[in-house]
Amino acid sequence: MREVVIVEGIRTPYVKAGTVFKSLPAQELGRIVVHELIERTELDPEIIDEVVVGNIAQPPEATNIARVIALKSGIPRNVPAVTVARNCASGMDAIATAHVKISAGMADVIIAGGVESMSNIPLLYPQEYGEVLAEAAKARSFGQKLEAFTHIRPKHFKPIIGLQVGLTDPICELNMGETAEVLAKEFGITRQEQDMFALMSHQRATMATDLGKLREEIVPVFPPPQYNTVVDEDNGIRKNQSLEALGKLRAVFDRDYGSVTAGNSSQITDGAAAVLVMSEEKAKALGMKILGYVRSYAFAGLDPARMGLGPAVATPRALRLANVSFKDIQLVEINEAFAAQVIANEMVFRDAKLSQKWIGREEPLGEINREILNVNGGAIALGHPVGSSGTRLVLTLLKEMQRRDLNLGLATLCVGGGQGGAMVVERK
Repeated sequence: MREVVIVEGIRTPYVKAGTVFKSLPAQELGRIVVHELIERTELDPEIIDEVVVGNIAQPPEATNIARVIALKSGIPRNVPAVTVARNCASGMDAIATAHVKISAGMADVIIAGGVESMSNIPLLYPQEYGEVLAEAAKARSFGQKLEAFTHIRPKHFKPIIGLQVGLTDPICELNMGETAEVLAKEFGITRQEQDMFALMSHQRATMATDLGKLREEIVPVFPPPQYNTVVDEDNGIRKNQSLEALGKLRAVFDRDYGSVTAGNSSQITDGAAAVLVMSEEKAKALGMKILGYVRSYAFAGLDPARMGLGPAVATPRALRLANVSFKDIQLVEINEAFAAQVIANEMVFRDAKLSQKWIGREEPLGEINREILNVNGGAIALGHPVGSSGTRLVLTLLKEMQRRDLNLGLATLCVGGGQGGAMVVERK
């Protein structure tokens, strides 16, 4: 199989839902990063073989959002595009899909990425209300239309929050925060441990922002309707965050006995990211600098109620496919869906009994050194636009590996619905 490389990547700032990107639909966020990626790499759109985009809350006005993004970005109409959906790992799956096609010789140049506008996940109305509207639409006279409207009841105007439905697992019937509470209780993870981890995320993200490191991967955005303000950094980072402030927050998902709060959980976020994926031969033929190689990736399933352990399940598979051990990994990005979830994975990675119990491994993978974990902060500070995060993890990882002149890195994340994703990348 052919070697597959990532040449360059870019993302929007990640911003809290309901704030400065609320007027930007997902397809426009995607257009911004894809267009910028083409411009920065001076790529001829004519040589693009396909566009692959991860997205979960598919906008009804942009079904197969990858295709809409591609056309809005000026990519020729004869270039196909496909949307992939693996919940939190969608953006990583987009890169994996590109890898499959390029390594098999089916393509040479693919733009892969992920996007989510959580601000624009719609409110839903009961089916009965829809039936009333359908009856009114079929009415042949004004009287029949009025009669149809007499069937409207006050309960029909109680909206169903689409975001809330989407974040609730239909199998275990727990929302994502409740699955984090499961892990916190089963692993004995304290509130203070979670808050301390959250504080570390904000502190590291603050430092990375102040040093200009994150700006290297961000395209500034001028959001509508005024277009007169530039957004050039992630707005969920609390630069003066403290343990005292975190400690004042109430548990959200188990108000009586819980420890998972808004402060030690990832944020609901809008954002997009994209990377340019090529065969090694094509990149070299075009004179492109190579950011990194996709060495391996893996996805794995587990109990949806404990979906947070996805990294511990998927990572061994990715390491095996890359023919490396965990001790060879020099930098790690784990998506911070919840502080409790990351800490639980740390415990499974290092403890033999927990490793045997939860992932069936006699030998633990090894200690995750926090000095090389999420060194620029993570989703607790930066945010988690679900379809985009998998791409951002890989992009952030490769950019930091480039700065540190490192060879092997791991990006991994848990996936709502009971899965895990992991990708090993390499710089030569």
